[in-house]
Amino acid sequence: MPELGPSPLIAGDTHLSVADARSAIAAAIRPITRTQTVPLMQALGRVLAADVISPIDVPAHDNSAMDGYALHGADLPAAGSVRLRVVGTVHAGDVPTLQAQAGECVRIMTGAVMPAGLDSVVPQELCRRTTDGEHAVIEIDAGVLRPGENRRFRGEDLAQGRPAVQAGRVLRPADIGLIASLGVAEVTVFRRLRVAVFSTGNELRDLGEPLPAGCIHDSNRYSLMSALQRLGVEVIDLGLVRDDPAALEATLHQAVAQADAVITSGGVSVGDADYTRGLLARLGEVAFWKVAMRPGRPFAFGPLRRDGATDPAPSWLFALPGNPVASLVTYYAFVREALLTLGGASAEPLPVLQARCATAIRKRPGRTEFQRGRVHRDADGGWSVRLTGSQGAGILRSMCEANALVVLGHEQGPVAAGDRVDVWLFDGLV
Repeated sequence: MPELGPSPLIAGDTHLSVADARSAIAAAIRPITRTQTVPLMQALGRVLAADVISPIDVPAHDNSAMDGYALHGADLPAAGSVRLRVVGTVHAGDVPTLQAQAGECVRIMTGAVMPAGLDSVVPQELCRRTTDGEHAVIEIDAGVLRPGENRRFRGEDLAQGRPAVQAGRVLRPADIGLIASLGVAEVTVFRRLRVAVFSTGNELRDLGEPLPAGCIHDSNRYSLMSALQRLGVEVIDLGLVRDDPAALEATLHQAVAQADAVITSGGVSVGDADYTRGLLARLGEVAFWKVAMRPGRPFAFGPLRRDGATDPAPSWLFALPGNPVASLVTYYAFVREALLTLGGASAEPLPVLQARCATAIRKRPGRTEFQRGRVHRDADGGWSVRLTGSQGAGILRSMCEANALVVLGHEQGPVAAGDRVDVWLFDGLV
């Protein structure tokens, strides 16, 4: 069973900073190794498992960067102007056989192969075209072009035999286009992660069920499964589990048998109905932390044994708090990057935006706070952020109205109106 790291980070009920919790998770997680080969058009959003090596030079030939006239750089004038006779035209896709001598040039289109011996392209708008008897002539003034300009060199974008896209990358539309430009029809990717999700609590009811007094509809499972779909993983919905030891144990056994990771919400506090701790102690090496953060203090993480499973790797548990906002925030803070790593993706820091805070925020040092906010452009072109009302851990509506999380660091104190704060844009998370 994998170690979670130095004992100070995994002792029961330890208060951890967000940074230490993230470090402990990153140190523990090891990527899956199983791969598959898929057609290129099925690879979007998948994690590349092997470098795509370019079988060709890109571009395959020296070519023109624009519409204009290909010429000898030595013909360009140091002063005054020069007249060059046009001896032919080359379109993209042509194989040029023209031989242009000194004092001659060739009409050329963007992407067309450069005729032998010609090394520069003058854009058509920087020269004047006239006729001289039967031949077209262009006139170029001194200083409008330097020798070698507007010529793309063979292999300058990508040389044959070099990696075009490297393993660990989550494939995006531009990657798919680049790979297609190399004539590569299939790629090797890591298999999709399987992630099981369930919610715990006697008070929870699923959609379509009657709602007795004192009960609520489960929202966490739906938020978390939606967030997981954005990662391209295979989601296994295990529904609702009552606060009953036998039911919880049966569901966990079902989860670890099927999934690489298990995400639960609720049941990690120290309430009377909390059966999770004792059970998980028997199933694995799960650490229970009190993370110094708001919202989302209670959190559990660790490997669960997969007895009898064909895959010897553990199933990783992320037990999140039950409040709807706290559940999502802890997912963004800890689970999202861990799942990307588990799925084989290379670490890529989340972009952080700096924005002026429109209002003062009370904050005491010693914990990280995640506030819901709405980022907008200022008249001067900068960015500002304003909080979206009440920041209670159960108020999901303020999360819906936000387009970002304002991240107030562990040692940070109160924020004054106009101070700059760190912001995680939801477009980078969701």
